[in-house]
Amino acid sequence: MNVERPIAPRRLKQPRIAEIVADGLRQRILSGELKDDDVLPKQEDLMAEFGVSPPCIREAFRILETEGLVTVLRGNVGGAIVHVPQPLTAAYMMGLVLESRRASLFDLLTAMRILEPACAATCAERADRHATVLPKLRKVLDDGIAAIEDPNAFIGLARQFHTVLVANCGNETMSLVVGSLEVLWSAQVDTLARNASQHGSFADLAVRQSLADEHERIYRLIAEGDARGAEQAIREHYSAHAGERKHGFDIEAPISAARLKA
Repeated sequence: MNVERPIAPRRLKQPRIAEIVADGLRQRILSGELKDDDVLPKQEDLMAEFGVSPPCIREAFRILETEGLVTVLRGNVGGAIVHVPQPLTAAYMMGLVLESRRASLFDLLTAMRILEPACAATCAERADRHATVLPKLRKVLDDGIAAIEDPNAFIGLARQFHTVLVANCGNETMSLVVGSLEVLWSAQVDTLARNASQHGSFADLAVRQSLADEHERIYRLIAEGDARGAEQAIREHYSAHAGERKHGFDIEAPISAARLKA
């Protein structure tokens, strides 16, 4: 007769002590208790607070440094400098992944053509848009008109119109995800197009004026609260005259995350 043996309960894996310490410090950074460029408490203070050994604190610092949340200062100075997560960090990591997949600039631009119209519609739906969105867009538009004779300056301000629109759409997730694409694309433009030899069709004043007029139309539709109109205007803005608006660089070239650090 076979006697069934009782099944031993599975042991739950206990989190390492260093991970518990790292989690506590991480929460202080993400909650805003610790600000950008703050210095983490001294190792001795953390040892006393958490009741752990020096190797444990060093391992917790290593975990946070790997996540980009701190920079550990070695040597006699010691300590760790806090880095609050920024959109640029997300854009860089996204750029690395896209670069590893050999994604092209055209692939990135296509994603923005699909996603940015939703941000424009969301801007138009904001009840507080006259205080939160429109003043920022107005300033960029006015600065662009003032700089319209300078292709190099105008290209940067034209890009800024899009990044400001996305950043202020009122949805944090969209602002971060689509905004990361905007930042990544702007870095490609900054490196490849903003010099005297590669302005492409933007060297033509008429093209720059047409672009400014389209931005003005998008601004007006957002001001009127016309979500569908703003969405369609952005879509047409990306699509219309696509054959004429050459950026002056190879749109099929691969994305480079390093351009974010240029």
